[in-house]
Amino acid sequence: MESAAQPGERFGAEKLPASVVTVWLAPFLEFLAKERRYSAYTVRNYRQALEDFWRWKQQGADGRDFPALTTRDLRDFVVEGQRRFSRRTLHNHASGLRAFFRYWQRRGRIAHNPLTGVPLPKLEQKLPRFLTESQMAMLLAGPQRLLENQTLDEFTAARDRLVLELLYGGGLRVSELVALNYGAIDFERGTARVLGKGKKERICPLGRVAMEALRSFRSRHAPHTEAGAPVLITAQGRRLPVLAVQRLMKRYLALAGLPMDLSPHKLRHSYATHLLNAGADLRAVQELLGHAKLTSTQIYTHTSVARLKEIYRKAHPRA
Repeated sequence: MESAAQPGERFGAEKLPASVVTVWLAPFLEFLAKERRYSAYTVRNYRQALEDFWRWKQQGADGRDFPALTTRDLRDFVVEGQRRFSRRTLHNHASGLRAFFRYWQRRGRIAHNPLTGVPLPKLEQKLPRFLTESQMAMLLAGPQRLLENQTLDEFTAARDRLVLELLYGGGLRVSELVALNYGAIDFERGTARVLGKGKKERICPLGRVAMEALRSFRSRHAPHTEAGAPVLITAQGRRLPVLAVQRLMKRYLALAGLPMDLSPHKLRHSYATHLLNAGADLRAVQELLGHAKLTSTQIYTHTSVARLKEIYRKAHPRA
């Protein structure tokens, strides 16, 4: 089993010289954040990749500056990287480096992109984990169960129910969920205006049940409902943090007897899988999820195919 090393593990974790940061990294990272509108998480990962590559370059490429690097240098980095990183991490590093070299090539400071044509190890296609519809029903019933046995107060039960219903009913990412403000909700149409990856906006239908939970929570427990007020809040009225969503997910997984390593993102996987199983169009699901590429959505079709095979096996006389 592959294990990912930490950036700089082998070549030391010394800081990059200020000149390298100022001349090479800072303009590129600012471009990603302000012009490409990448998330802070992506910018951080790209910076990490570039820092690790620079440390390797000091030894692996004899300390030559970026314009002097060749395709062979990058091939050596990828070969050695397979001993230090998981395949997924190496692909992520390569993505950051490719964007970095392309950026400076277009600005005339690098003659060519040395990563062009360098092969990467094939990624293993991991199928997304998801909950069945019956498992989802058990998970979603958790807050009400705890309220009835007086383990939870009314506010927390209503808030937690809303969290789970919005994740599953809208197929939202956790970051999108906690960022929701009342101004983004269209209560008449039952939709939310969501700012997703790359600051791309999309409209998400939330579903009848999620909207019922939202209206109930707003009328009974929301101290503020103006446009800029957060939908999901703590008992103190502050915006609910991502960590709190992850923690409450664990509580209801345990209550439902489901695997504890499932994350809130698995509700998004379940959302997509259940839509496709019910016959939803793949392109429509792509739009609902906010995927830039159809290939990101196609991974969910495996369950639909498996379901069709099972139907065929049970129904066809020659199966």
